[in-house]
Amino acid sequence: MSRTPRTRHGRPSIDPASRPHLIPSARHLVPTALATAACATAGSLATRESVDSAWFEALDKPGFYPPTWAFPAVWSALFADIAVTTAKALDALPREERAALLRSLALNLGLNAAWCWTFFGRREVALSVPVAAALTISSARLVRRVGRAKARYGVALAPYPAWCAFATVLSLAISARNPED
Repeated sequence: MSRTPRTRHGRPSIDPASRPHLIPSARHLVPTALATAACATAGSLATRESVDSAWFEALDKPGFYPPTWAFPAVWSALFADIAVTTAKALDALPREERAALLRSLALNLGLNAAWCWTFFGRREVALSVPVAAALTISSARLVRRVGRAKARYGVALAPYPAWCAFATVLSLAISARNPED
């Protein structure tokens, strides 16, 4: 009869290798975390001056515009979700499907940063709408690719395209309320 190894506190010891569904490999998590962190940094560089600017304050925003504090909270959670779920998918996918997922992730993060630079960096609100729509489509495709590895990974990433769709609607509403000259 084998005994379960115990910690010094008497609790069963858990070998991380026995829980691969919870912990992505560093081989995949490090690059996906670095890529999402780079995207987040690029986005924050575009937004940091505009969010507190007279230009942004003067924009007529719809009644469903969330409080300003919600954006960094939601995006931090989403970027962590993207890094972990794509790393887990890379762990689980056959080698021949990994490159397609990495291309999908790169395109998605590029569109994500592009939206920030279009809306906040260049202050092109109308132009940000199709970029946000492309980001939403790309996010849905990323969910589909991640879900090919395991359905639960796709489910875990599903809030991302939902938030991007909300951002598209929000960008459209702000654009409609603030026609550019």
